Amino acid sequence: MKPMHFSRRSFTLGAAAALLSTAALPGAALAATAAQAEALVGKLVSDINKVIGSGKSEGAMIKDFERIFKKYADLPTIAASALGVDGRRATSAQKKAFTNAFTGYISRKYGKRFREFIGGEIRVDGSKSVKNAFQVNGTMILRNEAPFDVTFFVGKKSGKFYNLYLEGVNMLLTERTEIGAMLDKRRGDIDAMIADLKKAG
Repeated sequence: MKPMHFSRRSFTLGAAAALLSTAALPGAALAATAAQAEALVGKLVSDINKVIGSGKSEGAMIKDFERIFKKYADLPTIAASALGVDGRRATSAQKKAFTNAFTGYISRKYGKRFREFIGGEIRVDGSKSVKNAFQVNGTMILRNEAPFDVTFFVGKKSGKFYNLYLEGVNMLLTERTEIGAMLDKRRGDIDAMIADLKKAG
């Protein structure tokens, strides 16, 4: 597996990461086994490494990260989790608009942070089946700093990334907290939150 090169700092990864089929497997068959899920994480690592090593401008890199997230992440699931219970009162149009805005938001937010990790690497250590997902365990190795754990969760049906634990930080819970805070600040106005989310990150 190709390592992913990074260099450390605050990586509160709320978002970033996902997968693809290692052999162009269709739809639900993307992650039929733990080994395939592990291979998908390796593919994700390779694609992100290409972007952060490309020498492109930050703006161009963020566009590449958005493409990667759309390709690899189970964005509807991640967005629905981030919206939380407020999703029950959101209209279909609002949910769609939120998912689109959220995709751009995490692309900007974590695309900028990935640039801080140039010089290190993610090592994929193994995988196992857990309920309706595959847990792919890895290690973030950085220069002059102690390594730390990173864990990806790949949906068995979607074959895509939907959650990540980094040094014990749960991506889904982190994003739900942040989106909830944005809504609270806007007195629960979903449309106002979506409009501001388009500019955040």
